[in-house]
Amino acid sequence: MIDLSRRHFMAGVAALTAASTVKVAAAATVPSFGPLKQVTAGDLSVGYAEAGPANGPAVILLHGWPYDIHAFAEVAPQLAGAGYRVIVPYLRGSGTTRFLSAETIRTGQPAALGSDMIALMDALKIQKAVFGGFDWGARTAGIVAALWPERVKALVSVSGYLIGNRAAGAKPLPPAAELQWWYQFYFATERGRAGYEANRKDFNKLIWKLASPKWNFDDATYDRTAQSFDNPDHVAIVIHNYRWRLGLAEGDPRFAALEEKIEALPLIAVPTITLEGDANGAPHPEPAAYKGKFSGRYEHRLIEGGIGHNLPQEAPAAFAKAILDVDKV
Repeated sequence: MIDLSRRHFMAGVAALTAASTVKVAAAATVPSFGPLKQVTAGDLSVGYAEAGPANGPAVILLHGWPYDIHAFAEVAPQLAGAGYRVIVPYLRGSGTTRFLSAETIRTGQPAALGSDMIALMDALKIQKAVFGGFDWGARTAGIVAALWPERVKALVSVSGYLIGNRAAGAKPLPPAAELQWWYQFYFATERGRAGYEANRKDFNKLIWKLASPKWNFDDATYDRTAQSFDNPDHVAIVIHNYRWRLGLAEGDPRFAALEEKIEALPLIAVPTITLEGDANGAPHPEPAAYKGKFSGRYEHRLIEGGIGHNLPQEAPAAFAKAILDVDKV
């Protein structure tokens, strides 16, 4: 593991920010990342953190729900110290990422999130990148790797192959498995939408505790991320994502062709390392169930020590090492 001091990391981020031609958000600062940046990409003004040399090989790190870019606060300096240009964007509905038009459908469907990442790469003039992610971020990274393999050098995916289709999602699961998805059924109701709107901070803190039962995070750690849930589109994106999975909401017609490809559950051919924590309390498949979905160079790693669902934040050294290792072609 590369040991990069906070002072050197912060100085590097400040220098990159000053030199960048991308518009910097004046009011948005995060102590662990330095000034955030904003760039117009597709339907969005994407907020993101950046670290490392501007001419370094690109790594794009994607968070899940209900998390944010701080899941990678300790991963980013390790990769920056190894010479990578690290990009950590807020997904649609989170943090400082905003829709450019009030008329755009607030969809959380997987094809939309995948398309967001291609638009971001184009806006930042990144032709190819290593992707890493967990939860929604792992699904999104997997979709980009499967549908746009020419843009992905390698992949690190927590909980493996998370690309799904609605036909499979319509099939009932055993009762114990259905219980794990309680929040999905809650979100399917108007009561659930209203409840999440009113109680999102407490709701998401509960999800953190259930998904990572052995992670003793403090209030300051959670509150730092919870600010990202104040995004004006957060509730709409989250609710639509889960309703769409159950076939209870229609998607944006612009993404219909991409969704057809996703429904086919395409193989991922780029070099991949999948990770799993030994104490992941969130619903997740067993490694044997998805091993065959990776047709390129592939390895699975179990990360031990009471590691839960938010693996990059709970085991940053292991996640950073996987990124470095998968990029060794």
